[in-house]
Amino acid sequence: MLATADIYQFEEFRLDRRGEGLSRRDERGVFVPLSVGSRALDVLNVLVERPGDLVLKEELMAAVWRRSVVENANLTVQISTLRRVLDQGRPEGSCIQTVAARGYRFVATVTRVEPVIPLPIAAPIPQPVAPRLSIVVLPFNDLSEDRGQQYFADGITDDLTTDLSRGLRMFVIARNTAFTYKDKPVDAKQIGRELGVRYVLEGSVRRSGNRVRVNAQLVDADTGAHLWAERFDRDTSDLFAVQNEITSRIAVTLHLELVGAEAARPIERFDAIDYILRGRAAFYKSPTRDSYAEAVSWFERALSLDPGSAEAQSLLASILAERALGRMTDTSTDDFARAEALVRQVLTASPRSPIAHYAYGQVLRATRRNERAIPEYQEALAFNRGWADALAGLGWCKFWVGSIDEAIALHEQTIRLSPRDPQIGYWYFRIGLMHLLQSRIEEAIPWLEKGRGTIPTFPLAYSFLAAAYALNGEVERGATELAETYRLSGKVWVSTIGDMKVTGYWRPPKIRALYESVYFAGLRKLGVPEE
Repeated sequence: MLATADIYQFEEFRLDRRGEGLSRRDERGVFVPLSVGSRALDVLNVLVERPGDLVLKEELMAAVWRRSVVENANLTVQISTLRRVLDQGRPEGSCIQTVAARGYRFVATVTRVEPVIPLPIAAPIPQPVAPRLSIVVLPFNDLSEDRGQQYFADGITDDLTTDLSRGLRMFVIARNTAFTYKDKPVDAKQIGRELGVRYVLEGSVRRSGNRVRVNAQLVDADTGAHLWAERFDRDTSDLFAVQNEITSRIAVTLHLELVGAEAARPIERFDAIDYILRGRAAFYKSPTRDSYAEAVSWFERALSLDPGSAEAQSLLASILAERALGRMTDTSTDDFARAEALVRQVLTASPRSPIAHYAYGQVLRATRRNERAIPEYQEALAFNRGWADALAGLGWCKFWVGSIDEAIALHEQTIRLSPRDPQIGYWYFRIGLMHLLQSRIEEAIPWLEKGRGTIPTFPLAYSFLAAAYALNGEVERGATELAETYRLSGKVWVSTIGDMKVTGYWRPPKIRALYESVYFAGLRKLGVPEE
């Protein structure tokens, strides 16, 4: 017979620590086992032993992971898994209460049960418990004619597993487990069930002479549908560099695809992670007042469910700063102040949080403290070398401190890393702007045209292209572009030369001189008045 402390009952649930685990009473009064991961059960064990008490995050981490070094996000994932199971149909909110920045409290009434006559147990019912953004990278196949490139294919698999695991909220099956499927027929649905993941990445490598081709495809493990595929053809003069470039690009692109796929999934009961994913998907849209407001709303909802979420606080801080910098709000001062308060709160609680350092870099850049923003972006990149947004942010700060050629190189590197990125229009625009300010007009125009075509709602993309056309002797085309700036934003960005000198940000002397001698000169040719 089990000890009394090994079985707990609360509401319609029963937790048997040595028997069937967690089960729920059905309409017949029979306890039906639920499929819940061992880590989540360990977390629940700790909470139900102390019902009504605050259990600190540190206590939970120590009890569940013991001496293993893991990120706090692992605990958040397990809490979300438990809430999806325990809170279904519960009208009064979650039975696991978040205590901001401290820990969790189990608020349901718990009864210890001594089993005398075992209750009838029904057969286990499989339930979808795969974590969001969960994936396995299957070993890439070597399709080379000499079949001697398996080491390169295995290297691609290893690097992808590592790079993906650094992404926010990613749950990636370990390499050793993934390799048990090597050289076996692949059925994505079966693998998804066996490993408890939502997505499967598979691919192949074919090398011929000094050329290598890598194919990759992402499969939905629930439906077997192919969600994304891409082919990479490269020269093998520097094989390590090729491997590094391909794996980084696949990892960045996959993360964007997975966020979009998760945001599109129908959800019956939302939790904080659902709201965060939808907020990120909204942020990836073309920048408008409505898209910024939508993203802010999703992150606000996430914080209403989990006030201590470092990810929701950091992303909200980033979007508030970006919105204010882009003049897409009437509350810029308040947005900047709140963004800084949010990110400082996160860094106080989690000083090593990569997303918090990235967010602080965004806030500092948006408030024109570029020198201080640079080490924050570098801290984020030290965690994930493929963080495209952080790399672009670093590059833009380098521009404002006067390192223009370095800034161009960083933006070009970002584009190579994430050529399908939702933010790529800004990167095109910035490269064009930097060429323009250095009077490289013929180089600037194609970049500015690509930027304007990619982000058609961004007023400055038109005004800088207008100035470039005017300086190139194409005044009529420049006037057409400037008219679009006025149509989109009135006189917010381009009014008079004198007003722009006062309201714009031109503090670095080198940058100010370039704006005045090039950008303003182009606008003058289009009839923009001095006063």
